[in-house]
Amino acid sequence: MKVLFVGDIVGRAGRRALTTFLRKVRSSHEVAFIVANGENSAGGFGITPAVAEDLFDFGIDVITSGNHIWDKKEAIPYLPKENRLLRPLNYPPDSPGAGSVIMKARDGVRVAVVNIEGRVFMRPQDCPFRAIDRELQALKAETPVVIVDFHAEATSEKLAMGWHLDGRVSAVLGTHTHVQTADERILPGGTAYITDVGMTGPSESVIGVKKDIILRRFLTSMPERFETAKEFPQFQAVIVDIDPDSGTARKIERLNLVDQPE
Repeated sequence: MKVLFVGDIVGRAGRRALTTFLRKVRSSHEVAFIVANGENSAGGFGITPAVAEDLFDFGIDVITSGNHIWDKKEAIPYLPKENRLLRPLNYPPDSPGAGSVIMKARDGVRVAVVNIEGRVFMRPQDCPFRAIDRELQALKAETPVVIVDFHAEATSEKLAMGWHLDGRVSAVLGTHTHVQTADERILPGGTAYITDVGMTGPSESVIGVKKDIILRRFLTSMPERFETAKEFPQFQAVIVDIDPDSGTARKIERLNLVDQPE
């Protein structure tokens, strides 16, 4: 089976990129299940119920998130009602919502999706390594196909998680930094890995923000109000081909598509 994982969706440009590319990619690659990180999909910061419903209407099966999940207050009461929208598993247990879910793919295969957040250069949270160790036993009792979104800043922490879970999950896919890396591979135990899937949003930007704002901030060290860019939507994602019986990955393919005027 093929699972499509869409990199961090940023603002309206990211949603436009979905309109342009998602249906074509799903059809041409015979995708059975779609996961997307949507923590910046509403105006570039956070997610709202209305935007989440739009993403589900696009055909996305599960939305993962990260450190911006609480940026829009409307998400807080929505999370407990909608199990297809995840917050990081290693958040405090009293946090609204859940960090994992099991859903059926279009071909009938049950797919587990887990969302965890790193700690290096991030807000302190429970240990993501121990949190997912505790969760895996229950998930693997239900299905061998497990997709992990590791929302983290440090490359070293993401690599460490890949090795930690090699042979135990189908894929460890990094998000958060909005810059697609070129290190996709199948680890020796059969786990697909990439340090960062990238960003689905405005390509003419600095990780989604208008570039002139970021340049002024670097040049003057003065605070600036961030505004999401809109130019040239890009669609960055990976497709992971998984053996549904063993849960091992057979192939991981990187996608980087840009909607530029001719």
